[in-house]
Amino acid sequence: MKIYEFNNKYELEKNYKDGFDYEATKEIWTEYFDDYDYILGDWSYGKLRLKGFCDKKNKNFKPINDIKTVDNYIKKHCAYECRYFILKKIKE
Repeated sequence: MKIYEFNNKYELEKNYKDGFDYEATKEIWTEYFDDYDYILGDWSYGKLRLKGFCDKKNKNFKPINDIKTVDNYIKKHCAYECRYFILKKIKE
């Protein structure tokens, strides 16, 4: 298990096609993502994009950012067969 720290601790839950790049993620990370339980990073045209997702228990939960919809989000909003990763916040 790898742990990555941005403003919280995260574990790399999925690393499709070796999509995780710590330095690239660190460059575009903002405090905006701190409230999310999961962060999806996907690559399109050589650029990394981040999107936050939540568990239903999270006070910021909305159906649009439900972690159960992440596969649908990838199919509809990410480049076909793109590299991507999912970070899961470690709750202490």
